[in-house]
Amino acid sequence: MLNVWRANIIGSSGKGNEYFLKHLLGTDAAIRGEESGPDRRPKTIDWVDEAPEGKLDLLVTSDFRNTSTTTFSDVLLPPATWYEKNDLSTTDMHPFIHTFNPAIAPPWEAKTDFDIFHLLAKKISEYAVEHLGVRKDLVASPLLHDTPDAMATPHGIVVDNPELVPGVTMPKLAVVERDYPAFAARMASLGPLSEKLGLITKGVKFNPDVEVADLARRNGVVRSGPTKGRPKLDTDKRAAEMILAFSGTTNGRLGTQGFRVLEKQTGQKLAQLASDNEGRRFTLKDVSDAPVPVLTSPEWSGSEHGGRRYSAFVVNVENLKPWHTLTGRQHFYLDHDWMAELGEQLPVYRPPLDMHRLFDGYSPVGSMEATGAPGSAGRAEVTVRYLTPHSKWSIHSEYQDNLMMLTLSRGGPTIWMSPQDANKIGVRDNEWIESYNRNGVVVARAIVSHRMPEGTVYMYHAKDRTINVPIAETSGQRGGTNNSLTRILLKPSHLIGGYAQLSFAFNYLGPTGNQRDEVTVIRRRSQEVEY
Repeated sequence: MLNVWRANIIGSSGKGNEYFLKHLLGTDAAIRGEESGPDRRPKTIDWVDEAPEGKLDLLVTSDFRNTSTTTFSDVLLPPATWYEKNDLSTTDMHPFIHTFNPAIAPPWEAKTDFDIFHLLAKKISEYAVEHLGVRKDLVASPLLHDTPDAMATPHGIVVDNPELVPGVTMPKLAVVERDYPAFAARMASLGPLSEKLGLITKGVKFNPDVEVADLARRNGVVRSGPTKGRPKLDTDKRAAEMILAFSGTTNGRLGTQGFRVLEKQTGQKLAQLASDNEGRRFTLKDVSDAPVPVLTSPEWSGSEHGGRRYSAFVVNVENLKPWHTLTGRQHFYLDHDWMAELGEQLPVYRPPLDMHRLFDGYSPVGSMEATGAPGSAGRAEVTVRYLTPHSKWSIHSEYQDNLMMLTLSRGGPTIWMSPQDANKIGVRDNEWIESYNRNGVVVARAIVSHRMPEGTVYMYHAKDRTINVPIAETSGQRGGTNNSLTRILLKPSHLIGGYAQLSFAFNYLGPTGNQRDEVTVIRRRSQEVEY
């Protein structure tokens, strides 16, 4: 089972969208490439001849938008929107703490995200009494930088066939107890490890003992059950108070404390960046009443000290805080033996892999040779580089599936291309085109613009297959998303861990954006489209 909250893994996030459809969901997919033959398969792992299709039994999504993920979900839960709930919003690039304050209660069956997950937790706890009980799991934790793990592999040399030693040549292993009947109770209260172990961010330990006691006073404590005596986190407002209390950007005491810890670690004077605000502490009421600028904290590398606006790495450059490397300096040379083997100890340019040419024998970028794909007979085609940059029409706070944005952006999926490439295939602005490679197929309108260089096309990301997406001639299925032409490719260098600032963990320091740089074939298709 996969429970998705406000994410779009079957659309904007799934690099290799058609593979997700086939292997994760087991539904129709437009994958055109063949499985790798025996000569191209890894030699040191067991190979499954037929990759599983439909790995999920159940896909549950909470979202107030209609996305590719909600379209393919078995269960869709209706959450509240921004003006129907209490919440917080902030990032290291925005200098203010923002709150969501409900103008109305969630309508009809909608519930806040907080309430949805608490209701699910209560049901899990209820059924867990009979079906799960208390279990123990063996959990693998990655070797992280900013810790002694950074020297698990001295000098970046990985010996051949190393003995598997947890925490040295492989992730650390720990046995974790899961008390499933107490799941909901624990979710609704603050656990004891906050003050026992402290809060560690980027190698800096914060001790929130004062804050935990204050939360007990503000939020009240649990009167009975497995979390008796712990501060309550049973409402969205109480959870928000905990977040504001535990961050150095909203609690000057912790920010100053963190810099003093960092002073002992680095030998540099840093506490003055936060000590002016050591007595300041923002509550939910404070940030709801008026915009509140964040405080300077070692959690981020910028400085708001003296009223300046945030700019990354100010603390490193102006206050000589060491960089998060073994030497404390910026590194352009990486002396790891895997990097040396790949020839990438220094930053180098790598062109995109032309998978068409490598696997299918198609011609290289810029060529005009016909591919013989369905629908291509008698039509000119051009091979181009395909990029999926951040969307011009839907950056974080705006989405392209509302009337105003659709009016501005032609009402559906578009691909930007140069006049030169458009002339090669006889396509004019706003005409329907079809783009395909071994990963999948996309149908879109062409935006012919002098802004685009010859040989490169853009399809801005986050274009779902929910609005104005016709059936493709190439596949006979509905044309795909921007990620129907992409696929994640892992390099060995992405998996380096246990040395210096190099560390592999899911959703941490993982694959870079190479999957946004593909090669694809484009042609003008029939202008009589069907849905």
